[in-house]
Amino acid sequence: MSLMSAENLKKLGDKPPGLCVSIYLQTYRKGAKVQQNTIRFKNLLREAEERLLETGMSDQDVRELLHPATEKLDDSLFWEHQSDGLAIFLAEGAFHSYRLPLNFEELVVISNHFHLKPILPLLTNDGLFYILALSQKQLRLLECTHYSVREVELENLPKSMESALLYDETALDAKFRIATSKGKANHPFMQPGTCHGQGSPDMDDIKRNISHYFHIVESAIGEYIRQEKAPLVLAGVEYLLPIYREANTYPHLVSEGILGNADILKPEELHAQGWQIVETLFMEAQQKAIERYKELAGTGLTSNDVEEAITAASSGRIESLFVGVCAHKWGVFNPEDSTLLIHPVPEIGDEDLLDTVAIETISHGGTVYAVEPDKVPDRAPLAAVFRY
Repeated sequence: MSLMSAENLKKLGDKPPGLCVSIYLQTYRKGAKVQQNTIRFKNLLREAEERLLETGMSDQDVRELLHPATEKLDDSLFWEHQSDGLAIFLAEGAFHSYRLPLNFEELVVISNHFHLKPILPLLTNDGLFYILALSQKQLRLLECTHYSVREVELENLPKSMESALLYDETALDAKFRIATSKGKANHPFMQPGTCHGQGSPDMDDIKRNISHYFHIVESAIGEYIRQEKAPLVLAGVEYLLPIYREANTYPHLVSEGILGNADILKPEELHAQGWQIVETLFMEAQQKAIERYKELAGTGLTSNDVEEAITAASSGRIESLFVGVCAHKWGVFNPEDSTLLIHPVPEIGDEDLLDTVAIETISHGGTVYAVEPDKVPDRAPLAAVFRY
C-alpha cells in the first residue's frame, strides 16, 4: 500500500506544466465488487477525456496525457491488493498513483495544479506515526496512519540483538569505541571496554549488551525518521523500554508505550494499540488550533472568508487552516494581482479554491486540518489563523 507523506504532498503541490488531471474513486479489496474497480475507473477516464477536450486540447494531446492511466485498465497487477481508495494524478510527463485507506467520493478535477484536499486527512488528525517493536530476538519498524500499517525495511537496521552484536567481544568493544566517539561517552552503559560476551550471568552485562544493541538500532532509525515530526511509539516487554529511551535522541518519542511481548503481535494488532495512544496527541493538536482560532477571533488574525484566506495563503501568512474535506468552492484565483472569481458550479479552467488555500498553506509551512465540514470552526467552508 502506498503511504502519502508530507514530502509526497509537497512534490504534488508543485505546479507541473500544462493542465493537471486528478482522479479519485472508491475501490474494493475483495468480493464480487472488485470487478467494478476497472469499470468505474474507465468511466472516470472518459469523463476526464471529455473535460480536457472542452478546454480546447486536441484529441492526440488528450490521449497522450491520459495514456499512462489508460494502459492500467488492462494491467492485472495494478489492480491487485487495492485499498479503500485510489488517487491518480496526471500531467505532462507525470503519472502518480496511490492506493490509500480512504473512502473517496468519485471525482475528476481538471486544473492548473493537482487536487489534493481529499488526501489531506492522512496528514492531519489521521496522520503518520511509527511503532518500533523491540525484543532481543526480533526488531520491526512499522510506518502507520490511522488506516494503514506497513513494515519498513532498512538495510542498516539489525533484526535482532544477536545480529547487531554478533557476540564477538573484540568487535563489540570496537563498536563501543566508535559509538562513544559520537558524543555518547558519558552514557552509563556506553563505557568502552566494559562489555562482556555471551553467557555472562551478570545482569549488568546483559543490560549493557541491550543498551549497546539499542544504540545501534537508534542510529539506524534516526537516519530514517530524523526529519520527521511523527510520533514514535515503543512496543515491548516493560524492562526494555526504559533502556531504549536512554539511547533515544528522536524528539517525538511518545511517553506511553505498548507493553507486552511484541514478538507475538501481528502488525495489525500493534497498529490498533498504537493508534489508541497517538490519536489523543493528534486530537489535542487539533483542539489547541480550534481554541487558538476562537481566542484570536475579532483581532484580525483569523478569517473564514475564502477571498481573504486565499490571498493570505499565497503570501505565507496562514499558520493553521481548517478546511472541509468534502466542501468545494469553484473559481479562479490570479496570484499576480490577487483577483478572484467564484462560480456556483465548476466552469472550464476552474480550481477548487479550498484546495488551493490548503496547498499554499502547506507549501509555506502551515498546518492544515482537513475535517468534515461541520467540524470547521464557525461551520464555514474554511477557517484560518494568520501568523501576522
